[in-house]
Amino acid sequence: ETKFFDSFDTVTSISGYAASQEEFESQTKLLQEKLQYYHRLFDIYHTYDGINNIKTINDAAGVKAVKVDREIVELLKLGKEMYQKTEGRLHIAYGSVLSVWHEYREQGMQEPKQAVLPPEELLREKAQHTDISNLIVDEEKSTVFLKEQGMSLDVGSIGKGYAVQRLAEYAREIGMEHALISVGGNVCAVGTKKDGTPWRIGIENPDLESDESYVGVVEMADQSIVTSGDYQRFYLVNGKRYCHIINPGTGMPSEYFPSVSVQTEDSGMADALSTALFNMEFEEGLEFVESLPGVEALWILKDGGIRCSGGFEFHEKK
Repeated sequence: ETKFFDSFDTVTSISGYAASQEEFESQTKLLQEKLQYYHRLFDIYHTYDGINNIKTINDAAGVKAVKVDREIVELLKLGKEMYQKTEGRLHIAYGSVLSVWHEYREQGMQEPKQAVLPPEELLREKAQHTDISNLIVDEEKSTVFLKEQGMSLDVGSIGKGYAVQRLAEYAREIGMEHALISVGGNVCAVGTKKDGTPWRIGIENPDLESDESYVGVVEMADQSIVTSGDYQRFYLVNGKRYCHIINPGTGMPSEYFPSVSVQTEDSGMADALSTALFNMEFEEGLEFVESLPGVEALWILKDGGIRCSGGFEFHEKK
């Protein structure tokens, strides 16, 4: 196993089997470099020499189209597709509103006694610049244009999952047939363990005051599981927790559940769906998941209860 901390502002761990420690280190070094590449591509806060990334696109909003790497085109195509499929619960063009929440959350975490919510009128004004039809992706020219000034992309809801999926595919290309990749809450199993048994992944307990770190285990091979929750990135205002996942329908942090996990073959899809389900009431989310082939989900409720879709095989901790 190896761990590193230099991509997507989270811990990456890779477990796997190799003929030697040297071979494993060589393979995981390649994976680390590949993940750093996606981190730079999808970054909305920093620019990098020689790369047009998501920040480059945002900076050119209303001014010009930006020539981008093919991977950005594919990511944004997925984002637009999932916006339609989730009826806007997953919204990559919601960056202008998300940036306000990010700023207030950062300030609130640095100075908890001064923590406040963003003014409603500011959120309403920013929401005027979130029409996804103004995101123009030209596949032939490999360009992206935001038609309106003040508009911005935020791919935090799909970027990490997309990168993990690509990382898993790359792992196979370089000869890793049995590996487990975890980037924050995004976990992807490449094949099985060496002995043919599935990988076992713990579902984190979102109750920060509990002594139990996980609520149960999922077994996987050639699949991904992604969790969206309110318990890792949040700030407190007057004692109430406000998480980083903002519901585009309300402009406010979602409050339906502490966490939702989605299991499916594609990590990018799982990432998108976990965010979308976090922004839906349970009954609607369950119906939505049951309509999607090869997709399963688990919800942890506010009272600690656990609900699963029909095919989700979950070994609850006794």
